Amino acid sequence: MNIVSTKCAYHFDKFRQDLIRLQNQYQFIVNTIGHSRLGKPIYEIKLGSGSKKIHLNGAFHANEWITSLVLMKWLEEFLQFQISGEINSDFAKINLQDCTISIVPMVNPDGVDLVITQDVPATWLQYCQTINGGSNDFSTWKANIQGVDLNNQFPANWEIEKARKLPKSFAPRDFPGISPLSEPEARALAQLTEKENFDRVFAFHTQGKEIYWGYENFHPLPESKILAEQFAKLSGYKPIEIIDSHAGFRDWFIYQFRKPGFTIELGLGENPLPLTQFNEIYDDVRNMITAAIYL
Repeated sequence: MNIVSTKCAYHFDKFRQDLIRLQNQYQFIVNTIGHSRLGKPIYEIKLGSGSKKIHLNGAFHANEWITSLVLMKWLEEFLQFQISGEINSDFAKINLQDCTISIVPMVNPDGVDLVITQDVPATWLQYCQTINGGSNDFSTWKANIQGVDLNNQFPANWEIEKARKLPKSFAPRDFPGISPLSEPEARALAQLTEKENFDRVFAFHTQGKEIYWGYENFHPLPESKILAEQFAKLSGYKPIEIIDSHAGFRDWFIYQFRKPGFTIELGLGENPLPLTQFNEIYDDVRNMITAAIYL
């Protein structure tokens, strides 16, 4: 019987309940790598014990919560494979003695809850309504609860984004904060990455069916290009080397470590993407996520 349901919006409590049930059934490591602005734990799932370290994350942006569900569904299927041992599965290409898998499915739990349930303290709800133009419709909210875009928080030409981004103060989207890594969620990811020294990272966002794989001239060639092309073949997504963007998690990882980093833009349409798209999205990227680990 499946634990992770793809039939309802994936807020923090649902995610945490699924995580507890999966851990009870399959036994894997769950770490708390930090806490959100409202004190919610930011969970990391760890599988394997090998020297090759791969990191995946989702829901940097609040209204892109479907990325958390994609990662949790993949996790459940992979754990089920560990029990069944289906020989013909692509999962069989992953050797947990050779690799360590790190997954942070929900980087921005406060923002996700604001978008889906509005179950946040009353003072914070009032604050968010104020910077949301007085509206209690948070469907387009990307930021954390403070009003900072967590994917504009990293010290990779952050000053460029700060100078050119609008708005210039806390807002539902795009504000890069008062300084790099000012927000606890971004700091948690940066500290985890520095501690673990990952070999590759994958940040899942929506939407566009695109794979961003370069940053300035810091990405390693030909490795990053070859991987991006392989992922494109498996998913049907378009690989894009350079975009005019800075201060994202992937940007910083490539800039800081000179290793392959990828932003995967799932699906097509307007955020938040509806759950009616889930099966199509998952079918497109399931094998790509698996390949991200074994290639």
